[in-house]
Amino acid sequence: MVRTSAVDRLTKLLSSETVVDLPRIEAALGGVSSMTVFRYLQKVPYRRSYNYNGRYYCLHEPDRYDQLGLWSWKDIHFSVDNSLRSTVKRLVHASEAGATHRELHDQLRVRVHNTLLDLLRKEEIDRERYAQVYVYLHTDPGLKKEQHRQRQALIADQTIIMADGEIEVSDQAVIQVLLTLLHHPASTAADVVRYLRGHSPPITAMQVRIVFTRYELDSLGKKGGALNY
Repeated sequence: MVRTSAVDRLTKLLSSETVVDLPRIEAALGGVSSMTVFRYLQKVPYRRSYNYNGRYYCLHEPDRYDQLGLWSWKDIHFSVDNSLRSTVKRLVHASEAGATHRELHDQLRVRVHNTLLDLLRKEEIDRERYAQVYVYLHTDPGLKKEQHRQRQALIADQTIIMADGEIEVSDQAVIQVLLTLLHHPASTAADVVRYLRGHSPPITAMQVRIVFTRYELDSLGKKGGALNY
């Protein structure tokens, strides 16, 4: 039988300390074993971090999560789903246009390649290739069809071929190039292409070159100036 006083102490610990690890919980409960801690945790609303191999614990407070159901303390990340696998599956299913590995990595700030492959092998998600990039999709045929339609629309919006053959680069592509330069100020056009590899919708070398020419970015690194766009 779970002792109420121990559960109360555990709840108080999680309420007073933002994030704790297992040794901290064991010490707070009087040096109990890990198995005893896990038994007490079943009586408390908590979440384990989806990085650091689930080493850290926090009190589950629904209001603290963002619109993706994620919350971080420093470099420790938590999800309403309580595991990386469940979180990746939910995000893929909920995404209007499916999700690429890069998009999920940017959202979750951890590698999800192995998680995606596991979900794919167990047929809990699907995937299709779009312009050299895999997009992970819902398994439901109707929802998958709508995600496919939305992804195609994103790709179509990325680059518009004008009637005279001139390539017009979308605002989204321009923003991605400029953001890359903000993070890597001395980058050449070739560097930016490399940094944006795997982006979906894809941003081509030609699009990057157009942005560099339009905003005279080739001389930016040479002058050592700031990017003010």
